[in-house]
Amino acid sequence: MGSRKPLIAGNWKMFGRGADLAEIGALAETIGAAASKIDVLICPPAVFVAPAAWQTRDKPILIGGQDCSPNAADAARTGEVSAAMLADVGATYVIVGHSERRQNHKESDDLVRQKAEAAMAAGVTPIVCVGETQAERAAGQVAEVVGRQVKGSVPAQGAFVVAYEPVWAIGGNSTPTLAEIAEVHALIRETLAGQFGAQANETRILYGGSVGPKNAGEIFTVEGVDGALVGRASLKAADFSAIILGHPAAV
Repeated sequence: MGSRKPLIAGNWKMFGRGADLAEIGALAETIGAAASKIDVLICPPAVFVAPAAWQTRDKPILIGGQDCSPNAADAARTGEVSAAMLADVGATYVIVGHSERRQNHKESDDLVRQKAEAAMAAGVTPIVCVGETQAERAAGQVAEVVGRQVKGSVPAQGAFVVAYEPVWAIGGNSTPTLAEIAEVHALIRETLAGQFGAQANETRILYGGSVGPKNAGEIFTVEGVDGALVGRASLKAADFSAIILGHPAAV
């Protein structure tokens, strides 16, 4: 891992109500000193980004958005939220290109890259998601699909994070083997090296896809895994803290 500080991010997706923000405070108390060794991030629904950021203003928990507009400037885009707006209310990261956005909203690699670049222009670090479907894996197309997504989705320069989330593993009971995770993370790093040279060694690559307290510890031992993008297991402080404290850096 070298100088790459682990990042463990929680994506609340379209779950939660205002009362659930109390889980963030409980999380900060539970993880204690581990927060100085691991970047811990919560990405709540857009309506809760501001209150979450306010709640964590004196706590070692980062707050991010789940998506942003590709438009860097204010525009007549009803229903969209710009990265500048997210930054204005305290977000420091934003997820772009999640498979649920790629599939449900037909987002292309080019659109994801535009969102990542808009985020960076606003001073927000994008977490660019990539990953294959079950059909693509069965057809032996993992390297082709993930390589294409990385090349087409990451910004041309600057600091960003990549999250490998095999689509077929999200929200289910199946995950790739540790060897398969290592293989794809190495592929992503190699692809980034072809684009950015030595800078690729500084880019954090997270694993996501049914990460929970029971399997996080062994996933964190895989070469090239710099943390995790966690879904529903991040909604409760007890579950998410167990994942965080299971990272070797937390000891």
